[in-house]
Amino acid sequence: MQPTIPQVFAAAVRNDPASPLLTFYDDASGDRTELSGTTLGNWVSKTANLLVDGLGLGNGDTAAVQLPPHWQTAAILLGVWSAGVAAETGDTESADVVLTTPEKTTTTKAPDRYATGLLPFAMPLRELPAGFADYVLEVRQHGDYFAGQPVAPDDKALDGRTHREVLTEAANRGIPAGARVLIDANAHPDPVEWLLAPLVAGASIVLCANLDAAKVAARAETEKVTLVL
Repeated sequence: MQPTIPQVFAAAVRNDPASPLLTFYDDASGDRTELSGTTLGNWVSKTANLLVDGLGLGNGDTAAVQLPPHWQTAAILLGVWSAGVAAETGDTESADVVLTTPEKTTTTKAPDRYATGLLPFAMPLRELPAGFADYVLEVRQHGDYFAGQPVAPDDKALDGRTHREVLTEAANRGIPAGARVLIDANAHPDPVEWLLAPLVAGASIVLCANLDAAKVAARAETEKVTLVL
């Protein structure tokens, strides 16, 4: 197992950059988005560049990420970790930057605040909450390549836990190596479960929001799923 989350993600992309790494469904909206390792990596790099070059953040800083399981959330979290920034899913008060949805009520002193509607085709928001920038519009201005930041195994990663601790927890989830995993996003909201555990195992992800149970069998067959969570 690689010792930091950016290294785990880089290994997943290297293993098969062209095949689908994360496929997202929303059965409420009908959205389906498929991202190869390369494509997801571009979004991760753009996010890291936004944080590092755009905001001047790095090791010791914190990003409050108040977002449900979604392909954009994956890009944001992986971008945060690539930037050497710690992610907090609950505490927004002391964060250096906030990334959330427009309907969230957020109390924070963070000078930089971004909202995303998690819309199909990564569409921007029509209306923004006061004091927020549109993540989708802002991140697209940044480059697809991120040079990297120093990230150590004992740096904080998620909700006060280190990269080493989070990755050990992810590895203990028992996902088979190389699996293709269908995940009910509502049942597994913890990013350790829906994002990091598959990546540590070298698995690809079929992430389903608002999952219609009647569609699981057909979707598993279509997507060549080997494990349903």
